[in-house]
Amino acid sequence: MRDKGRTVYQVAIADSTELKRGTYVMPTLIELESFDELQREIFGPVLHVVRYKRKELGLLIDQINASGYGLTLGVHTRIDETIAKVIDNVNAGNVYVNRNIVGAVVGVQPFGGEGLSGTGPKAGGPLYLYRLLSTRPQDAIEKSFVRSDALSAPDTRLRDILNKPLQALKAWAASNQQSDLDALCSQYAEQSQSGITRQLAGPTGERNSYAILPREHVLCLADDENDLLIQLAAVLAVGSSAVWPETDISKPLRARLPKDVQARIKLIPDWTKDEVIFDAVLHHGDSDQLRAICQQIAQRSGAIVGVNGQSHGETNVPLERLVIERALSVNTAAAGGNASLMTIG
Repeated sequence: MRDKGRTVYQVAIADSTELKRGTYVMPTLIELESFDELQREIFGPVLHVVRYKRKELGLLIDQINASGYGLTLGVHTRIDETIAKVIDNVNAGNVYVNRNIVGAVVGVQPFGGEGLSGTGPKAGGPLYLYRLLSTRPQDAIEKSFVRSDALSAPDTRLRDILNKPLQALKAWAASNQQSDLDALCSQYAEQSQSGITRQLAGPTGERNSYAILPREHVLCLADDENDLLIQLAAVLAVGSSAVWPETDISKPLRARLPKDVQARIKLIPDWTKDEVIFDAVLHHGDSDQLRAICQQIAQRSGAIVGVNGQSHGETNVPLERLVIERALSVNTAAAGGNASLMTIG
């Protein structure tokens, strides 16, 4: 950054011989003209400073999201509208409001990023252990949440909205005598945790919440109609949109589906092109096909995309692979205190 003419401040050390005993980076502050100058994550005692006009906050958030990195983000303000704008639009795994952005506590702030900053479930989160299992009951995650929800009711308003296209597919299946698809839609609707926000335990003066949200686009690869419909039901169950390669099977199938469902399906001529955007992949087929697909996906630039493979006709699609987790931690004391304490007596 010095070579680019940027101002760099770095702590000096009196005894430089100590630096020879290891690899150290002295605390450093770098002034940037634009966030776009920062091309990759920097782990260390390095602070980059970007000045922006208040009216350009939305542009700054877009630049942060466009970088592809999303580990943690913090915002310090007492203006509720600013807080809402940041947390509603930023793509980061952990968001902190009016508090430090380090020191996540297991069970209080499940930790993990998204995009280029993370691919799997959050450490200390409710989905973590299930990712370590080679096999499990299809409804295991659903049942684990039922137990916790009995103690504190979750917010399901977003889930109800996300489920509407799935209900349209279910109604279409029933009217077309596809009883298996009808039942599968009901099963996925019960098992999906997408669109649900839960409050987590935390210290007084702090509010912690955990939300499960859909990945935006899921690439669906299958060579028969039944498998495509299985994948579509899974995608709609979490509230995502399906990306279908345009084939002699997929194109007429999409045309037969309800309008609300069609709106959640994008047909593309060639999924291997870099400009085709998707966040996860579902594949039904044999192991040789799956190996070839994984190799093609690995060659793509940008964030790592997970590939989930099933045999023909299998319905045990891991819905948790199609979602992202967001943890929000708010220092309520900074905004004047925790009003809920007034109800204790």
